[in-house]
Amino acid sequence: MNTKPFLPPGKQAAYALGQLGWSTLVNIVGLTLVYFYLPPENAGLPTLITTVAFLGIFNAITLIAASGRLWDAITDPLIANWSDRSRHPRGRRIPFLAVGALPAALFCVLMFVPLVRQTSALNIVWLVVVQMLFYLFLTVYVTPYFALLPELGHTASQRLNLSTWISITYALGIMVAAQTPALAELVQATFGVADKVTAFQIAIGALACVAMLLMYLPVIFIDENRYCERTPSDAPLLTAVRTTFRNTGFRYYVVADFAYFMALTIVNTGLLYYITVLLGLEEALVSSLLAIMVILSFIFYPLVNLLARRIGKKPLIVVAFLWMSVIFFGVYFLGWMPLSPTLQAYALIVLYAIPIAFLGVLPNAVLGDIAEHDAQRTGQRLEGMFFAARTLMQKLGQTLGVVVFASLTILGRDPGADLGIRMSGLAGFALCLVAGLIFLRYDERRVLRELEANAAAPTPPGRQEVDAKK
Repeated sequence: MNTKPFLPPGKQAAYALGQLGWSTLVNIVGLTLVYFYLPPENAGLPTLITTVAFLGIFNAITLIAASGRLWDAITDPLIANWSDRSRHPRGRRIPFLAVGALPAALFCVLMFVPLVRQTSALNIVWLVVVQMLFYLFLTVYVTPYFALLPELGHTASQRLNLSTWISITYALGIMVAAQTPALAELVQATFGVADKVTAFQIAIGALACVAMLLMYLPVIFIDENRYCERTPSDAPLLTAVRTTFRNTGFRYYVVADFAYFMALTIVNTGLLYYITVLLGLEEALVSSLLAIMVILSFIFYPLVNLLARRIGKKPLIVVAFLWMSVIFFGVYFLGWMPLSPTLQAYALIVLYAIPIAFLGVLPNAVLGDIAEHDAQRTGQRLEGMFFAARTLMQKLGQTLGVVVFASLTILGRDPGADLGIRMSGLAGFALCLVAGLIFLRYDERRVLRELEANAAAPTPPGRQEVDAKK
């Protein structure tokens, strides 16, 4: 039973804005990297790395993106275990945030600064090295950041509220990152920058600086010792990993999450292609579409919060997975429907906003419940490891998502030869369907019932004395 005070509104805002910072960085990479290095013919950008296929299905950008995500997945449990076991005077999480923010922003920018402005093996080597450093320091920040959620939120309701706030800022990060093409055009028009690559670099550099400042807000304003129960874990790395995956509810959660993030990565990576190749529209339209998506998802957030309290988080997540699968199925038919291309683009994004609202808020709150329930049941506080295990599976899903998308581009990624781009929608459909079916197995009622029973139990006399001394 947590005896610490709940985080006040101003500090909740500081915590949530940290997510806006790192969300901006990771979505710049997710939305722009493949497009920047492997652009379609009508993009006005040079091809910077070879497009030769290996083993018939893999190209260089596939292997590079996969290596970065796999490295990221490996570092997640290591950072989580160090964070769970930390005895730093400022707490188990905040010191990691302080270390990770600056280099994560720096290496995000450097990923878009190729050594050579043409197809070159040097660009491959550079991108591999810089990408690994980016994901290392992003993990140093993000894994302890998520571990703070169940520690700062002491009840299921508080965790749901915090999850709602960080979902808003994550979505804002998507919207900010999506401004990259439009900002690059603005740089070209305002400052007379003729080279489109340079314009992209200036735009990304400006966004990364703002993101870094936001990432330092939780470091500055949150006193972890005041608001979190500080009980370092003594579990070694492998023991902690086994403990998390031994939790039945977590296994259903994380497998569904893996399938969902694989689908989401496929479709998000393809978004610029859907707009420019399948619909023949300008790439700058993506920033407007994602802004609309974020604003619409905000409108649904209060409803998500209300429905989750009344009928539970699990049924809403399942329905959202199934809804998203239908939307992804529709991607295959973009440009063929008896509607104007612009109307198809806006219809896609409006329908996409609804499940994004539910899946942006609820999964983090569910995992917070699982981590807190496990801590009460086992006596080991492994919040960092639960969120690391989740992000490990997410990143494996994202890795495979990039691999699948980039591999499908071999089947066609240009106007008039676009089969690979269309097939990516069908891949997203199948994966979201699988995610929904798997998550049906999660027993949310039992987890919440036992959490409530524990919260209602009186504090043992020995514990009261310890709390009084604190």
